[in-house]
Amino acid sequence: MFSSSIKKTLLVLVSCTLPLLLQAATVYESQTEFLDRAFRGSPPEPEVIWLSGDKKSTVGQILGHDYPALRLRYWCEAGRSAWVLEEVGKEQPITVGIIIDADHIKNLRVLTYRENRGGEVATASFTDQFNQLMLDEDNQLNEQIDGISGATLSVYALTRLAELALYLHEQSRCEVGSS
Repeated sequence: MFSSSIKKTLLVLVSCTLPLLLQAATVYESQTEFLDRAFRGSPPEPEVIWLSGDKKSTVGQILGHDYPALRLRYWCEAGRSAWVLEEVGKEQPITVGIIIDADHIKNLRVLTYRENRGGEVATASFTDQFNQLMLDEDNQLNEQIDGISGATLSVYALTRLAELALYLHEQSRCEVGSS
């Protein structure tokens, strides 16, 4: 049916594109949609927090490594902050949006998931267990997160990002009455 050269060409094309298909990102929510949801359609201008000195050291302790950026943007209004952070699960970065109200997590959602396995961490049944959690005196969540079999590294990544967002919220100037 197909000539030998056409078969070889098709094989090369499939071989080249298959890894790209397997690594395709699943976008659950854009950053714009996340911020609109966090601030009821009217997000404030972003602010910046620098990761230097003691902050850099504490961030390294929370993550187990340095964060790849020296500064992070965040959005703050009336004691509520929103953070868009990334952490590698097993091999690929996971982009997470986290809303902090006062001193607890109001909402955590996976915005973009790039791993081949473990996508269950993006389900509301998993992420909702972060709601209302706070940091303890050791910069760890005050309650345990139930894991997902086969997604251990992704679960750890989301847990670290939740701790990071809570810590950064404490370090920011995001207070009730601030804009």
